[in-house]
Amino acid sequence: MATSMKITFLGTGTSHGVPPLYCMRKGFSLCKKNVCKESFTDPKHRRTRASILIEYNEKHVLIDVSPDFHHQALRERIPKIDAVLITHIHADHVMGIPDIRSYTYERDEPLPIYGSEESTSGIRQFFSYIFDPGTFEGGGIPQLSLNNIKEPFTLFGKTVTPIPVKHGPLSGCYGYRIGDVAYIPDIKEIIGVHKKLLGNLDCLILDCLREERTHVTHIILPESIEIARELKPKKCYFTNMCHNIHYKTDAGHLDSWMDFAYDGLKI
Repeated sequence: MATSMKITFLGTGTSHGVPPLYCMRKGFSLCKKNVCKESFTDPKHRRTRASILIEYNEKHVLIDVSPDFHHQALRERIPKIDAVLITHIHADHVMGIPDIRSYTYERDEPLPIYGSEESTSGIRQFFSYIFDPGTFEGGGIPQLSLNNIKEPFTLFGKTVTPIPVKHGPLSGCYGYRIGDVAYIPDIKEIIGVHKKLLGNLDCLILDCLREERTHVTHIILPESIEIARELKPKKCYFTNMCHNIHYKTDAGHLDSWMDFAYDGLKI
């Protein structure tokens, strides 16, 4: 019997978040679809930096730790974290790591963090104080263990498969497949051999930066739809969206089994 999974979208926005501060500084005049102004009355338009929480077998697995993690954890009342997966080392995916310390105090072992060698090395560099035995503890230091992964591994009874993807000059950017769910928030391209790892999905969660104007490190809505149609999951949710995606008016572009995610969505 398959183990059920619960996914909470902690954040669905880009590195700027929505509304982005650069748009606010211009009186929201840069937002052609009124997403930013509507975000003050419609919370589905307010997007914190991208991350999800997956619950299964009474465990909580966090994918990425955004700068908004403190707010996200309070909003969702996250009771514990048992493991963390890191997609890549960009700031909007790791800069919440210091706040993880609140989830490590009562653990018998350090909280495991999994990612590519590039990601774990970056974390060790960005947060050197965490791993320096000479650091004065003060208000508390997260107790973490860094684990390099390249191949599928078992985590709390489910197979976790890292999916290498192209995302700018990074050499160690991953999406992840856990059981029949895949999460790929930042991507420009998946090469064919790795697409084979994404067959027969119940749910695909995929990058969708904006509706128009191609981007050098991300796919945009037409490209996201094309990849989703090629992979043919039962359900697809788009994430990592800027203020150029209006979840209502742009829904007309989507197939019936596609949808735009929003912060706090639970599936």
